[in-house]
This record gives sequence, C-alpha cells and structure tokens, in this order.
Amino acid sequence: MSLLTVDNLKIYYATPRGHVKAVDGVSFDVREGEVFGIAGESGCGKSTLVHSLILRKPPMVHMGGKAIFKGMDLMTMDERESRRIRYTELSIIPQYAMNALNPTKKIKDIVWDLAREHGHTDRGELEKLLRERLAMVKLSPKVADMYPVELSGGMRQRATMVVSTLLNPDLLIADEVTSALDVTTQRVVIELLHHFMEVGIVKSIIFVTHDLALLDKIADRVMILYAGKVAEIGPTEEIISSPAHPYTRLLLDSLPKMGVQYRRQKLKGIPGYPVSLLNPPKGCRFYTRCPNVMDRCGELEPKLVEVGPGHYAACHLLGGENQ
Repeated sequence: MSLLTVDNLKIYYATPRGHVKAVDGVSFDVREGEVFGIAGESGCGKSTLVHSLILRKPPMVHMGGKAIFKGMDLMTMDERESRRIRYTELSIIPQYAMNALNPTKKIKDIVWDLAREHGHTDRGELEKLLRERLAMVKLSPKVADMYPVELSGGMRQRATMVVSTLLNPDLLIADEVTSALDVTTQRVVIELLHHFMEVGIVKSIIFVTHDLALLDKIADRVMILYAGKVAEIGPTEEIISSPAHPYTRLLLDSLPKMGVQYRRQKLKGIPGYPVSLLNPPKGCRFYTRCPNVMDRCGELEPKLVEVGPGHYAACHLLGGENQ
C-alpha cells in the first residue's frame, strides 16, 4: 500500500529572471514499510522535492502536480493543516541536522515546545519518553538537560533524530543526514533508521543522498534525479547491478571500489556541468554530458520505459515510446 503518491509534481523557484525549474514533472510513490532512496548530483532537485512536502516558503512555488499523503494532497493544504500533521504524521531530519536545534534551549525544552503545539499536556510523561528514546540512540538520559552546543556533532545528529521522530511519524524524510559525518557515524545513523522502522516508530522513510553506495545499504527502491527530472527508478539491487540510464552508470563509476588501487583504475568523473534550470534545454536534460548522445536527444524528451519489473528509465537508447 502506498503511503505517499507524487504525480507530475512541479516545484519552481521564483527569481527576477524567471522560474528555476528545480522539480519539473516528478512522479513516484512511497510504500508502507519501505525505505525509498532519492539520489543525484547537487542541484538535481532532491532537497527541493522533499522540502516541498513539508513546508513551502517563498521563493519556492508549487506550479503543478499532486502529492497525496494518506488521502490528503500536501500541495493544497493550508498552514494550519500542515502544522497539524508535521512531526506527528510527516516529519523530516533536515540536511543540516547538526545545526537544526535551537542553541538557546535545552533538548527537553525543544521537545516540550514541539509536543505542546500538538496537544500534549503531560510534560513528565513526555520527558520520560524523551529519555527512553535518547537511550535507544545510545545517548545518556542526561542529554535531555543539556544545550545543543554542549554536544558533539554526532551526538547532535542523534538528538535531532530523536526530536524528529518523538511523535512517531508515519513517514520520515532523512535529507542528506550522513553528508557531514565520518564513516563510523554514518553506519550508526543508518542502523538507527532501520531500528526506528523495526520497532514501529516510523512506517516508511525517504532517504535522500548523493551517495549510491549508502542507498545500497539502506534503500528498498531508488529514484535517480537529474536536473529536476526522473532519470531512473526501481529496486535498489537492480539499479546498482544493472543501471539502465547513462547518468546512473556514470554516478556508479564515480564511486571508489574496495580493493582497487588508484594506479590500476582511476575514478571517473561525469564530464561537463549540470544544465541551467532557469532555461533548461529542449529534449533530454542530460544530453550535453551523455557519452551515448544521439540526434533525437536534443529535440525530444525521453519518456520512462520499463526495463524490468518495477524498473524504469528515461532514455532514447531504450526505445519504446521514446522512438
């Protein structure tokens, strides 16, 4: 069963020079009980996409499409409705989670302000739950009485995870939560997210990253974005082992491999630069960087083609409706 269904979503940024088409016709669904990964280069629209589901502030503008969450269209909700479900049904661990907590308040006061806004009246019971959750993420219950500045980066990351999930949201968005962490702490965060699902604290997770190697460890399905468009979507194992889109293959080739020395095999970068989303080119948005470019790529936008069970890619090489 789908917990979230996004259909042809368009989220632009209004600028004096025109609209930046950060998310331009993206469709996908998140099923109950799964971790759904979103990957791509910086600027591909990952964070814009997930933040539009939580809170849209100028210059972000909804230009079209739907995002149906538990029967409600997140795009048409007013501020009161959005505040009601935020952190209780739909929550986010922000990209800069280590700096997301108010430095002037203790952790327990941050949590109390959040819970009180959602109708909680028993502070003692809430603080008991907070200390239990802190212990769950291997933090001392004493952290509840500390200020964020008293915590290390890794501790603040875990404390933010506790705050974001304390009210047991159905869908949790983890936006680049491992990008500023060392490898050991990244593993801890991944294991904690899995644990949150196992014990029923959250039902589903959207995990946003630029690192496909991380998604291989946590995600059930993956969506690859490029320049505001879906390049490929499908089961993680298939996309990692048999990528169908040239962009996905290049992303995978850019990752370091275990046991391979640099002098034997150099890392490959993706040639060129991302296109301007203020005036994106006609046709496939990757064609200016693609090693398999054809004449039609600069004229006709490719459609998603099924290349395997539940596995789709948008590339003229795959034929189908693209021909």
